[in-house]
Amino acid sequence: MKVEKFKVLLYLKKSGTDKSGKAPIMGRITVNRTMAQFGCKLSCKPELWNARESRLDGKSREAVETNAKLDKLLLAVNAAFDTLVERGQDFDATAVKDLFQGSMDTQMTLLRMTDRICEDLKSRIGIDRAKGTYPGYYYMRRTLGEFILWQFKTKDIAFGQLSEQFIHDYQNYVMDVKGLAVDTVRHYLAILKKVCRIAYKEGYAERCHFANFTLPQKTERTPRALSREDFEKIRDVEIPAWRTTHILVRDLFLFACYTGTAYADAVSVTRDNLYTDDEGCLWLKYRRQKNELRASVKLLPEALALIEKYHDDNRPTLFPMVYHPNLRRHMKSLAVLAGVSSTLCYHQARHSFASLITLEAGVPIETISRMLGHSNIQTTQVYARVTPKKLFEDMDRYIEATKDLKLIL
Repeated sequence: MKVEKFKVLLYLKKSGTDKSGKAPIMGRITVNRTMAQFGCKLSCKPELWNARESRLDGKSREAVETNAKLDKLLLAVNAAFDTLVERGQDFDATAVKDLFQGSMDTQMTLLRMTDRICEDLKSRIGIDRAKGTYPGYYYMRRTLGEFILWQFKTKDIAFGQLSEQFIHDYQNYVMDVKGLAVDTVRHYLAILKKVCRIAYKEGYAERCHFANFTLPQKTERTPRALSREDFEKIRDVEIPAWRTTHILVRDLFLFACYTGTAYADAVSVTRDNLYTDDEGCLWLKYRRQKNELRASVKLLPEALALIEKYHDDNRPTLFPMVYHPNLRRHMKSLAVLAGVSSTLCYHQARHSFASLITLEAGVPIETISRMLGHSNIQTTQVYARVTPKKLFEDMDRYIEATKDLKLIL
């Protein structure tokens, strides 16, 4: 198609002033002999509008913000026009308008695609997706809808309206306006990247919008396994008998140190998860709440003693329920009672099982991975921190194994 004329005109509709005296800003797209009008979803007072420049006069905050939005709007219209030219097919002004605005009836919109992916994930929970995966998608969808309404004053947008700047604006919104942490923002952007990639793959988007965008760097956290000294302090601390919840929290923490169970698993495992092998040893086998993978660990005598301590035929679970907010609060008190200087959290017990209880005892990393229910051994390598004691013992074994070797030059 040969384009002889393409023009975008912005003008003020003075006959449509509202109660505050502001008139809506309108736009008109001209392609050859066809025209299409659209609303900019912006307004201003008539005395501020410069018809020659198609923008607001002055340097007031209202003028600067409105002019910036008009610039973005014009860029989006020109981007839509360039996309239609690249297709090499005939089009008119209405086609540019539909691609620019996103015809909600005929095009796949961003939130519609996000909803589809969320529903697909929800239907796969318990099959090949864990229940804990869905909330991240749900809250990302909610913040994305809030951002579109806040930024564009509309409920949804089409992929033809997206640009690289949209991604940066969304990132700034969830970080600065919503105040979310960097790791949460990174997770939301990764989901948005997935939505855009699927839309591009299925032909709903003309380009992959994340092609030149780099996700924020993930915060590296050092695994916080307990030292042997702190572990013994917690194990041997004398807690008054009337502090029953503190005692329960301490025992749940120790059980996690001996078995590597996460909080969600420790309060949900039942006697049905206990198995006796051919040698008469008792095992704890369960599917993790996080990823539905099976974890298997042979119970140490200390863990068996804790199970028997809280044995109750009237309760389905091995241990009484302690809600997570209460558990976190009592963990802080436990650190004070035991004289542990560092901050104490329940997940430290899982790290301590991987490094202090198993790795230092010579358990292979592959076996620890099966005990913890990890899908990737690299995750276990992060949990299982090599301590100086373990390093010295391995070096001593290496020296002992190679003492008879002779070096020939």
